[in-house]
Amino acid sequence: MNLTPQIRRSVLNLIAKRSGFRCLHGNLLTTAQDFIISNEVLTVMETVNPMEDALEKIAPFLSCEIVSDVLQEQRRPELGFRFFIWATRRRSFCSRDSRNLVMDMLVKDGGFDTYWKILEELKNSNIQIHSPTFTVLIEAYAKSGLAEKAMESFGRMKDFDCKPDVHTYNSILHVMVQKEVFLLALAIYNQMLKLDYNPNRSTFVILIHGFCKNGKTDDALKVFDEMTQKGIPPNTEIYTIILSSMCKAKRTRTDDVHRLINTMMASGCYLDSITRNVVLDGFCKLGQMDEAFALLQLFEKEGYVLGLKGYSSLIHGLFKANRYDEVPVWLKKMLKAGVEPDVVLYTILIRGYCRVDMVDHALNMYNEMTQRGLSPDTYCYNALMKGFCDKGLLNKAQSLLLEISKKTDCFPTSSTYTILICGMCRNGLLDEARQIFNQMENLGCSPSIITFNALIDGLCKAGQLEEACHLFYKMEIAKNPSLFLRLSQGSERVMDPASLQAMVERLCESGLILNAYKLLMQLVDSGVVPDITTYNILINGFCKAKSIDCAYMLFKDLQIKGHFPDAVTYGTLIDGLYRVDREEDASRVFDHMVKNGCTPSSAVYKSLMTWLCRKGKLSVAFSLWLEYLTSRLPPSQEDETLKLAKEHFEKGKLEEAVRCLLEMNLKLKNLDIAVYTIWLIGLCQARKSDEALKIFHVLKEQQVDVTPPSCVMLINGLSKDGNLEMAVDIFLYTLEKRFILRPRICNQLFRSLLSQDKRKTVFELINRMGSAGYDLDEYLHPPISTVWNKQEINNVGIFQ
Repeated sequence: MNLTPQIRRSVLNLIAKRSGFRCLHGNLLTTAQDFIISNEVLTVMETVNPMEDALEKIAPFLSCEIVSDVLQEQRRPELGFRFFIWATRRRSFCSRDSRNLVMDMLVKDGGFDTYWKILEELKNSNIQIHSPTFTVLIEAYAKSGLAEKAMESFGRMKDFDCKPDVHTYNSILHVMVQKEVFLLALAIYNQMLKLDYNPNRSTFVILIHGFCKNGKTDDALKVFDEMTQKGIPPNTEIYTIILSSMCKAKRTRTDDVHRLINTMMASGCYLDSITRNVVLDGFCKLGQMDEAFALLQLFEKEGYVLGLKGYSSLIHGLFKANRYDEVPVWLKKMLKAGVEPDVVLYTILIRGYCRVDMVDHALNMYNEMTQRGLSPDTYCYNALMKGFCDKGLLNKAQSLLLEISKKTDCFPTSSTYTILICGMCRNGLLDEARQIFNQMENLGCSPSIITFNALIDGLCKAGQLEEACHLFYKMEIAKNPSLFLRLSQGSERVMDPASLQAMVERLCESGLILNAYKLLMQLVDSGVVPDITTYNILINGFCKAKSIDCAYMLFKDLQIKGHFPDAVTYGTLIDGLYRVDREEDASRVFDHMVKNGCTPSSAVYKSLMTWLCRKGKLSVAFSLWLEYLTSRLPPSQEDETLKLAKEHFEKGKLEEAVRCLLEMNLKLKNLDIAVYTIWLIGLCQARKSDEALKIFHVLKEQQVDVTPPSCVMLINGLSKDGNLEMAVDIFLYTLEKRFILRPRICNQLFRSLLSQDKRKTVFELINRMGSAGYDLDEYLHPPISTVWNKQEINNVGIFQ
């Protein structure tokens, strides 16, 4: 388009008068051309109806900048919307600026209604509508907090013969992830794949970030793997998100974190300061301080400077790894480097010292903080209050609550009251706990899910299951009372997570995405409703009370209501079923756990082993643990150590198998003494004291402390087998370790020794008990006490 000098002068005059006109290009002639085209478009919009054919004639001269300028100048929303919808025919006309301008128009009064009216007009005129039209609508609804309307818009695209593109899918996935309806997000993602849409990097970032943010690291890693398989290389942002989530996950192995870091570096992704902080903080959260310090040295060589956040992470990690004696050293280093502590660091120090039962040190930190002129916030007060409650200093905790209540810059939260309620329950003060709970709302603080769980747990432990259930159902008042019945009836009943996921996918495939969303939002209704922890507490309470049918009913109920049983749920129910001698049902629950993709934790395997040992199935128990280790260890380690242990076990060489596993545990620094305790006690219960003794000697040889319960079972078993010499050796071991055993086992051993006329040995043992801190008057029962008192009267020098 060429401009005559006269037109050019006119344009320049108009530009001078038009305030706020921005130079869209650096060239004056191009700016003038854009201005004329922009005005021509505005004229067409206001004078031609329908405008689409006329706009097509100007289309070759348009750009995304001109489209944005037109939208900015247009004062009639209905014309602006129609122009934008026409512009979406060409991807080059759409920009973030134009979408933002339309979203601003939509969120104004009546904007959405006007937009839908235009869409209906276009549909009736057989004018094609393209996916960006709905993408901007979905994003505008999301921006306005109208997630349900966003879902409805996505579902109605088919009514306008408009197919979503990858950007539309990304927009709706973002909404679903924000609302935490992950079943629906996965169903839409799978629908995307079935329809041969190729997810882009943004798709994977949305899903990965959403899963990580909500602690669903395993799901995030699956999506991460899918992304790499599709040839989309992860960038630094994605790696950082994944690394952060992995470090927060409870079951993460440091080897996996190292492997991902190495993969990241090998792919050419740079570890920026954010990633370095995340990785360092991650290892500290895992309590892997040796790895954290090694990484710190490596980072510092590359120019990384440890700041306040880094020091705070290290100090938090030292407490987590029970290396609190090193904390003062790092505090001195920090101050020497000119880094001043803040309230967050003092809160870490107070919480850390309280957790290791050093409340005096925590108080010193609190006083030091106030002397520095720092004002404690609610989190800081809560940390100190928890320390008081854990120590049983409830009066001090309540005094602290009064102190917070008088402040104007911070105030008690539901966490504050929850800490007090937990403290009251632990100390048997249920009435006081109830009183605080009932007063919370009057004090302007509604009980949270954690508050409910704390009180329900206290009631369960006190055996008040009826009141605990009443509180549980009180939590559900806000939910749709007919939902449970509706889902559990009919041909398409929802009885477990798999059937719920199948129902959601069926609804999505039928285009009923809004229905699926409403269903899931009912299941995770806002407000204080029972979560998986609440169910676990109640299931545990019923199992302990041997009301296994009630526990099983809750197990089914939680799945119908959209919750997923975790390892704690399954482990508790399995243990409960064994308690009432329903071994087959326990096995079925274990199979159900594995089938539903819930990885059994070590606690579940230990529970199974305990019950198998009690039933004399020692070989099955041992094999079960080997199976668990096989599933957890890297193949190279399995080849070297675990395979050898299996071979020893298959040949009946239990001692060698145990030694092999113990050496492996010590090497990997993941020793779990409970496993060896279960085997040792199981052998004693099966009257195989000689085999149990071998495990004892292997543990002692490796300088691993044998637990007091194991010693008691060994002493009891060896005494019954007549091997009193070894029983005495075990008892002497407990005295060396300063274990205080119960009176019953001590007197039982002494009676067995007296029956073999080993009076002198009894007196020597009693003398050593006194030196080890036993209260002999409390511990010695007749006839042992009688014999001992006579010996003291006779003053026979048997102790020299």
